[in-house]
Amino acid sequence: MTDAYVPPKIWTWNKENGGRFANINRPVAGATHEKELPVGRHPLQLYSLATPNGVKVTVMLEELLALGQEGAEYDAWLIRINEGDQFGSGFVEINPNSKIPALLDRSGPTPIRVFESGAILTYLAEKFGEFLPTDAAGRAETLSWLFWQMGAAPYLGGGFGHFYAYAPFKIEYAIDRFAMEVKRQLDVLDRRLAESEYLAGDSYTIADIAVWPWYGGMAKGLLYDGGEFLQVEDYKNLRRWTDQIAERPAVKRGRMVNRVMGDPESQLHERHDASDFETRTQDKVLAAEA
Repeated sequence: MTDAYVPPKIWTWNKENGGRFANINRPVAGATHEKELPVGRHPLQLYSLATPNGVKVTVMLEELLALGQEGAEYDAWLIRINEGDQFGSGFVEINPNSKIPALLDRSGPTPIRVFESGAILTYLAEKFGEFLPTDAAGRAETLSWLFWQMGAAPYLGGGFGHFYAYAPFKIEYAIDRFAMEVKRQLDVLDRRLAESEYLAGDSYTIADIAVWPWYGGMAKGLLYDGGEFLQVEDYKNLRRWTDQIAERPAVKRGRMVNRVMGDPESQLHERHDASDFETRTQDKVLAAEA
């Protein structure tokens, strides 16, 4: 822009400046409408969408089921965030921050709500005793990388992704600022994975499950069409790790759940039974409706 912006003494919300997400962004919390959430038959009820944060949880649940943890059976309900589903009263009761994913554990006498993807991964890991080492050093390393991702992702999504792909006009300073930080983060991961098979050591953990949907996607140039711009092919160790995790059957299934974009055969809008992957993908639903 040619004229320097001078912030006013008191900021006021101008919806017209909201860009691509102006219809759902607002500076206050709380529900905008009354809407109860559906409840299925399984102990775990997930309300989500297949964004990177949503994929973390569906991958985790599919990994637990692959290990034979029958208590990890779940219903995954689609929350269309572009339509404001996250502001319904039922969703806000589970997550007052109105962000996906949100989990309700109904296995005990009193339902337990869990929100924030990192908290959900930790809760499930502790509940089932999987993907989180029990020794002090392994647990500390895993949680360090988990919290690294939770703190770093806003630079990748809210920062680089927003200004590079979604902002109504390009701002060189903002793109340069966040591109620099994202490349530094990619280098952090690449250096770590040069010395370790997985982020926390020799074992696959919730740290890998948390980081992979975000930084694995970026390493393969799948997020924001920013791969060439950031020269992601330079991060060989990160790309090796990304490809290795992508081949896990549970990861392939987890990526499909609550997905509404891409090839119809890769979309399972809602998941209520393991057989849904074979019978209820969007290509089959559309064929049955034709």
